[in-house]
Amino acid sequence: MEADGSPAPTTGHGEGVKLHHVSDGPADGPPLVLLCSLGSTVDMWAPQRRDLAGEYRVITLDTRGHGGSPVADGPYEVADLALDALETLDDLGVERASFAGVSLGGAVAQWIGLHAPERAASLAMLCTAARFPNADAFRDRATTARTEGVASIADAVVARWFTDEFAETEPDTVRRMRDMIASTPAEGYAGCCEAVAAWDVVDQLGGITVPTLVVGGVEDPATPPECQQILADGIPGARLETVTNAAHLASYQRPDVVTPLLREHAKGAS
Repeated sequence: MEADGSPAPTTGHGEGVKLHHVSDGPADGPPLVLLCSLGSTVDMWAPQRRDLAGEYRVITLDTRGHGGSPVADGPYEVADLALDALETLDDLGVERASFAGVSLGGAVAQWIGLHAPERAASLAMLCTAARFPNADAFRDRATTARTEGVASIADAVVARWFTDEFAETEPDTVRRMRDMIASTPAEGYAGCCEAVAAWDVVDQLGGITVPTLVVGGVEDPATPPECQQILADGIPGARLETVTNAAHLASYQRPDVVTPLLREHAKGAS
Protein backbone atom coordinates (compact mmCIF):
# COMPACT_ATOMS: atom_id res chain seq x y z
CA MET A 1 0.00 0.00 0.00
CA GLU A 2 1.04 3.58 -0.57
CA ALA A 3 1.21 6.04 2.33
CA ASP A 4 -2.31 7.27 1.48
CA GLY A 5 -3.72 3.72 1.62
CA SER A 6 -3.90 3.13 -2.13
CA PRO A 7 -2.33 0.01 -3.70
CA ALA A 8 1.34 0.13 -4.58
CA PRO A 9 1.69 0.75 -8.31
CA THR A 10 2.74 -2.00 -10.67
CA THR A 11 4.03 0.51 -13.22
CA GLY A 12 6.01 3.68 -12.74
CA HIS A 13 6.06 7.12 -14.29
CA GLY A 14 7.36 7.81 -17.78
CA GLU A 15 10.19 6.06 -19.56
CA GLY A 16 12.73 3.81 -17.92
CA VAL A 17 16.36 4.69 -17.38
CA LYS A 18 19.24 2.61 -18.69
CA LEU A 19 21.32 2.15 -15.58
CA HIS A 20 25.06 2.32 -15.23
CA HIS A 21 26.32 -1.07 -14.13
CA VAL A 22 29.49 -3.00 -13.47
CA SER A 23 29.92 -6.73 -13.97
CA ASP A 24 32.34 -8.90 -12.05
CA GLY A 25 33.01 -12.59 -12.34
CA PRO A 26 32.43 -15.09 -15.14
CA ALA A 27 30.03 -14.04 -17.87
CA ASP A 28 28.47 -17.51 -17.82
CA GLY A 29 28.11 -17.64 -14.03
CA PRO A 30 24.72 -17.55 -12.31
CA PRO A 31 23.62 -13.89 -12.23
CA LEU A 32 23.56 -12.09 -8.88
CA VAL A 33 22.24 -8.52 -9.03
CA LEU A 34 23.24 -6.04 -6.32
CA LEU A 35 20.92 -3.07 -5.73
CA CYS A 36 22.23 0.03 -3.97
CA SER A 37 21.03 2.08 -1.01
CA LEU A 38 19.93 5.70 -1.13
CA GLY A 39 22.89 8.01 -1.70
CA SER A 40 25.32 5.29 -2.77
CA THR A 41 26.95 3.95 -5.92
CA VAL A 42 28.20 0.54 -6.99
CA ASP A 43 31.18 1.14 -4.67
CA MET A 44 29.01 0.38 -1.62
CA TRP A 45 29.04 -3.26 -2.70
CA ALA A 46 32.83 -3.47 -3.10
CA PRO A 47 33.36 -6.30 -0.57
CA GLN A 48 30.67 -8.49 -2.13
CA ARG A 49 31.68 -7.71 -5.71
CA ARG A 50 35.19 -8.89 -4.91
CA ASP A 51 34.33 -11.96 -2.88
CA LEU A 52 31.36 -13.30 -4.85
CA ALA A 53 32.84 -12.85 -8.32
CA GLY A 54 34.59 -16.18 -8.09
CA GLU A 55 31.35 -18.05 -8.61
CA TYR A 56 28.69 -15.55 -9.74
CA ARG A 57 28.18 -13.10 -12.53
CA VAL A 58 27.84 -10.16 -10.16
CA ILE A 59 25.95 -7.26 -11.74
CA THR A 60 25.86 -4.11 -9.63
CA LEU A 61 23.51 -1.29 -10.65
CA ASP A 62 23.62 2.44 -9.91
CA THR A 63 20.07 3.58 -9.10
CA ARG A 64 18.65 6.29 -11.36
CA GLY A 65 19.99 9.68 -10.35
CA HIS A 66 22.98 8.10 -8.61
CA GLY A 67 26.55 7.41 -9.67
CA GLY A 68 26.85 6.91 -13.40
CA SER A 69 23.11 6.54 -14.06
CA PRO A 70 21.12 9.37 -15.64
CA VAL A 71 19.02 11.74 -13.56
CA ALA A 72 15.49 11.31 -14.86
CA ASP A 73 12.68 13.79 -14.36
CA GLY A 74 10.57 13.01 -11.30
CA PRO A 75 8.58 12.01 -9.51
CA TYR A 76 10.12 8.61 -8.77
CA GLU A 77 8.43 5.56 -7.34
CA VAL A 78 10.02 2.28 -6.29
CA ALA A 79 8.23 0.78 -9.30
CA ASP A 80 10.27 3.06 -11.58
CA LEU A 81 13.53 1.96 -9.97
CA ALA A 82 12.62 -1.70 -10.25
CA LEU A 83 11.60 -1.38 -13.89
CA ASP A 84 14.89 0.41 -14.58
CA ALA A 85 16.72 -2.59 -13.13
CA LEU A 86 14.71 -5.15 -15.08
CA GLU A 87 15.05 -3.27 -18.37
CA THR A 88 18.80 -2.97 -17.84
CA LEU A 89 18.96 -6.72 -17.24
CA ASP A 90 16.98 -7.23 -20.44
CA ASP A 91 19.69 -5.32 -22.29
CA LEU A 92 22.27 -7.61 -20.71
CA GLY A 93 20.38 -10.72 -21.72
CA VAL A 94 19.62 -11.72 -18.12
CA GLU A 95 16.16 -13.25 -17.82
CA ARG A 96 16.40 -14.47 -14.22
CA ALA A 97 18.76 -13.65 -11.38
CA SER A 98 19.23 -13.62 -7.66
CA PHE A 99 18.77 -10.12 -6.23
CA ALA A 100 20.22 -8.52 -3.13
CA GLY A 101 19.35 -4.97 -2.10
CA VAL A 102 20.24 -2.69 0.79
CA SER A 103 17.66 -0.20 2.13
CA LEU A 104 16.17 1.42 -1.00
CA GLY A 105 17.59 -1.51 -2.98
CA GLY A 106 15.75 -3.83 -0.61
CA ALA A 107 12.49 -2.09 -1.47
CA VAL A 108 13.27 -2.65 -5.15
CA ALA A 109 13.80 -6.34 -4.37
CA GLN A 110 10.41 -6.44 -2.66
CA TRP A 111 8.75 -4.88 -5.72
CA ILE A 112 10.35 -7.50 -7.97
CA GLY A 113 9.16 -10.26 -5.64
CA LEU A 114 5.62 -8.91 -5.79
CA HIS A 115 5.32 -7.92 -9.44
CA ALA A 116 7.99 -9.83 -11.40
CA PRO A 117 8.65 -13.03 -9.43
CA GLU A 118 9.51 -14.90 -12.60
CA ARG A 119 12.65 -12.75 -12.86
CA ALA A 120 13.93 -13.69 -9.39
CA ALA A 121 15.62 -16.94 -8.37
CA SER A 122 16.01 -15.53 -4.86
CA LEU A 123 15.76 -12.27 -2.94
CA ALA A 124 17.97 -10.90 -0.18
CA MET A 125 16.68 -7.81 1.64
CA LEU A 126 19.26 -6.06 3.78
CA CYS A 127 18.64 -3.27 6.29
CA THR A 128 15.35 -2.35 4.66
CA ALA A 129 11.65 -2.13 5.39
CA ALA A 130 8.22 -2.81 3.96
CA ARG A 131 7.35 0.67 5.25
CA PHE A 132 10.23 2.95 6.17
CA PRO A 133 10.07 4.79 9.51
CA ASN A 134 9.73 8.57 9.50
CA ALA A 135 8.35 9.14 5.99
CA ASP A 136 8.12 12.87 6.71
CA ALA A 137 11.85 12.96 7.48
CA PHE A 138 12.57 11.58 4.00
CA ARG A 139 10.36 14.25 2.44
CA ASP A 140 12.16 16.91 4.46
CA ARG A 141 15.48 15.47 3.34
CA ALA A 142 14.35 15.69 -0.28
CA THR A 143 13.58 19.39 0.20
CA THR A 144 16.96 20.00 1.81
CA ALA A 145 18.77 18.16 -0.98
CA ARG A 146 17.10 20.34 -3.58
CA THR A 147 17.60 23.65 -1.76
CA GLU A 148 20.98 23.14 -0.07
CA GLY A 149 22.58 20.23 -1.91
CA VAL A 150 23.22 16.67 -0.82
CA ALA A 151 26.55 17.62 0.75
CA SER A 152 24.61 19.48 3.44
CA ILE A 153 23.14 16.21 4.76
CA ALA A 154 25.98 13.80 3.98
CA ASP A 155 27.47 13.80 7.49
CA ALA A 156 24.12 12.96 9.09
CA VAL A 157 23.47 10.21 6.55
CA VAL A 158 26.84 8.48 6.89
CA ALA A 159 26.50 8.58 10.68
CA ARG A 160 23.62 6.11 10.32
CA TRP A 161 25.58 3.79 8.06
CA PHE A 162 28.22 2.67 10.57
CA THR A 163 28.51 2.09 14.29
CA ASP A 164 30.42 4.64 16.34
CA GLU A 165 33.17 2.12 17.02
CA PHE A 166 33.67 1.47 13.30
CA ALA A 167 33.71 5.20 12.56
CA GLU A 168 36.45 5.70 15.13
CA THR A 169 38.64 2.89 13.83
CA GLU A 170 37.97 3.37 10.08
CA PRO A 171 37.80 7.15 9.56
CA ASP A 172 39.10 6.94 5.99
CA THR A 173 36.27 4.57 5.01
CA VAL A 174 33.68 6.83 6.60
CA ARG A 175 35.16 9.88 4.85
CA ARG A 176 35.10 8.10 1.49
CA MET A 177 31.50 7.05 1.97
CA ARG A 178 30.54 10.54 3.07
CA ASP A 179 32.04 11.92 -0.14
CA MET A 180 30.11 9.34 -2.16
CA ILE A 181 26.84 10.53 -0.60
CA ALA A 182 27.75 14.17 -1.14
CA SER A 183 28.44 13.58 -4.84
CA THR A 184 24.89 12.34 -5.51
CA PRO A 185 22.93 14.68 -7.82
CA ALA A 186 20.37 16.62 -5.82
CA GLU A 187 17.35 15.66 -7.91
CA GLY A 188 18.35 12.01 -8.04
CA TYR A 189 18.72 11.89 -4.28
CA ALA A 190 15.53 13.85 -3.64
CA GLY A 191 13.46 11.78 -6.05
CA CYS A 192 14.59 8.58 -4.38
CA CYS A 193 13.87 10.05 -0.92
CA GLU A 194 10.29 10.59 -2.04
CA ALA A 195 10.11 7.04 -3.39
CA VAL A 196 11.25 5.74 0.01
CA ALA A 197 8.72 7.94 1.82
CA ALA A 198 5.83 6.54 -0.24
CA TRP A 199 6.85 2.88 -0.02
CA ASP A 200 4.39 0.74 1.96
CA VAL A 201 3.76 -2.92 1.16
CA VAL A 202 3.27 -4.23 4.70
CA ASP A 203 -0.13 -5.66 3.76
CA GLN A 204 1.19 -7.27 0.57
CA LEU A 205 4.18 -9.22 1.89
CA GLY A 206 2.28 -12.49 1.82
CA GLY A 207 2.33 -12.26 -1.97
CA ILE A 208 6.12 -12.70 -2.12
CA THR A 209 6.77 -16.38 -2.85
CA VAL A 210 10.40 -16.11 -4.00
CA PRO A 211 12.92 -17.62 -1.53
CA THR A 212 13.83 -14.67 0.68
CA LEU A 213 16.65 -13.85 3.09
CA VAL A 214 16.19 -10.86 5.40
CA VAL A 215 19.28 -9.34 7.05
CA GLY A 216 19.34 -6.60 9.68
CA GLY A 217 21.97 -4.75 11.68
CA VAL A 218 21.47 -4.78 15.43
CA GLU A 219 22.56 -1.13 15.71
CA ASP A 220 20.79 0.16 12.60
CA PRO A 221 19.04 3.46 13.47
CA ALA A 222 17.50 3.91 10.01
CA THR A 223 15.73 0.54 9.65
CA PRO A 224 15.97 -1.00 13.13
CA PRO A 225 15.55 -4.74 13.71
CA GLU A 226 11.79 -4.50 14.07
CA CYS A 227 11.61 -3.48 10.39
CA GLN A 228 13.30 -6.72 9.36
CA GLN A 229 11.07 -8.68 11.73
CA ILE A 230 8.01 -7.35 9.90
CA LEU A 231 9.48 -8.51 6.59
CA ALA A 232 10.40 -11.94 7.92
CA ASP A 233 7.00 -12.42 9.54
CA GLY A 234 5.12 -11.29 6.45
CA ILE A 235 7.01 -13.12 3.69
CA PRO A 236 6.20 -16.85 3.62
CA GLY A 237 9.24 -18.94 4.52
CA ALA A 238 11.60 -15.98 4.84
CA ARG A 239 14.83 -16.50 6.77
CA LEU A 240 15.89 -13.76 9.18
CA GLU A 241 19.50 -13.10 10.16
CA THR A 242 20.54 -10.28 12.48
CA VAL A 243 24.13 -9.03 12.40
CA THR A 244 25.83 -7.73 15.52
CA ASN A 245 28.22 -4.76 15.50
CA ALA A 246 26.52 -3.39 12.39
CA ALA A 247 24.42 -0.35 11.59
CA HIS A 248 22.63 0.54 8.35
CA LEU A 249 25.37 -0.49 5.92
CA ALA A 250 25.85 -3.91 7.46
CA SER A 251 27.04 -5.35 4.15
CA TYR A 252 30.08 -3.05 4.17
CA GLN A 253 30.82 -3.06 7.90
CA ARG A 254 30.40 -6.83 8.37
CA PRO A 255 31.16 -8.55 5.04
CA ASP A 256 32.59 -11.44 7.08
CA VAL A 257 29.00 -12.26 8.07
CA VAL A 258 26.89 -10.83 5.25
CA THR A 259 28.82 -12.13 2.23
CA PRO A 260 28.61 -15.82 3.25
CA LEU A 261 24.89 -15.37 3.90
CA LEU A 262 24.38 -13.98 0.41
CA ARG A 263 26.52 -16.71 -1.15
CA GLU A 264 24.63 -19.48 0.63
CA HIS A 265 21.20 -18.04 -0.13
CA ALA A 266 21.87 -17.48 -3.85
CA LYS A 267 23.47 -20.90 -4.18
CA GLY A 268 20.46 -22.58 -2.63
CA ALA A 269 18.17 -20.96 -5.21
CA SER A 270 20.30 -21.46 -8.33
